[in-house]
Amino acid sequence: MHASPRPEYPFTAIRGMPRMQTALLLAAIDPLIGGVLIEGPRGSAKTTSARALAQLLPEGAFVNLPLGCSEEQLLGSLDLEDVLQHGRTRFRPGLLARAHQGVLYVDEVNLLADGLVDLLLDVSVSGINRVERDGISHAHEARFVLVGTMNPEEGGLRPQLLDRFGLFVQLGETIPPETREAIVRARLAFETDPQGFVADHAEAQQALRQRILQARAALETLPFTDAVHARVSRLCHEAGVEGVRADLVMLRAARAHAALEGQDRIREEDMDAVQDLVLAHRRKPSPDTDPAPAGAGGEQGSGQTPPPREGAGTPEDAQGDAGEGPGDWGELPPEAAPLRTLAQVGELTPKKP
Repeated sequence: MHASPRPEYPFTAIRGMPRMQTALLLAAIDPLIGGVLIEGPRGSAKTTSARALAQLLPEGAFVNLPLGCSEEQLLGSLDLEDVLQHGRTRFRPGLLARAHQGVLYVDEVNLLADGLVDLLLDVSVSGINRVERDGISHAHEARFVLVGTMNPEEGGLRPQLLDRFGLFVQLGETIPPETREAIVRARLAFETDPQGFVADHAEAQQALRQRILQARAALETLPFTDAVHARVSRLCHEAGVEGVRADLVMLRAARAHAALEGQDRIREEDMDAVQDLVLAHRRKPSPDTDPAPAGAGGEQGSGQTPPPREGAGTPEDAQGDAGEGPGDWGELPPEAAPLRTLAQVGELTPKKP
């Protein structure tokens, strides 16, 4: 007799990660937002959250993409022998087909080959996977929630790929004591009695599933008014983002947020709720700000400002000893150079014989 499979941790039981949960729910409501990239240290519940999200979706599919995946394994393949022998196209589904209506999870996406990341992002924003080989093509629907995670200690994505992820969440390295306690208590309760823990959250889980379904159905009823377009354009312009991808993502994300909240229109509150998720990895610093440190944007000085972190407190600005300026430790103050008049300069200039 086989033991019943261990249940997944409920999405509604996740503690201390409201921004990450919001981002995942928005992508679940409208997968064409383009996926969610989560950056955070080890042990910050990235994988648990992605698996928990899949339990809320109608199909419940959760597909884990391995780093050693080939393009054929990802996209699927066409059997040319079947075409030649029987005159029909036989398609062998890949991971994208398996992830349809579910979650496609890529752990350490920054270590995945750039070409595969490009393919993933192309399909995630179009909802269609096309496979072509020797003049033969096949297309199928592939609407999934793309969730990529990365550890900042292992490097970042190239800015070109980073920009193509719809939403970005950066998890803090420190967690306040009260939140840590709540997370640990919930986790221990789950490990002690998984079935009972899941049963305790069954009502909340079902209510959230229903909210997602209702929000999906309501998306097309929420128009992008002139006022919404104007405010989104202004927010993206003020952030100094390149191109209009951020505008499109913010419009979709604000609409999904309004639908999740059960609203009949897109409000300023909806745009405010999603703007950091959309702009954090795209915002350019103002001329008087220092270059961003190496991290999600890849190389130091890439022009990205550090996005807000979830779970971390607000650090104070680094200060030296009392009365010292903000320069590097041990830096000597600049010396004043003597000024000379034009006449004095002429006197110092050697005259021609």
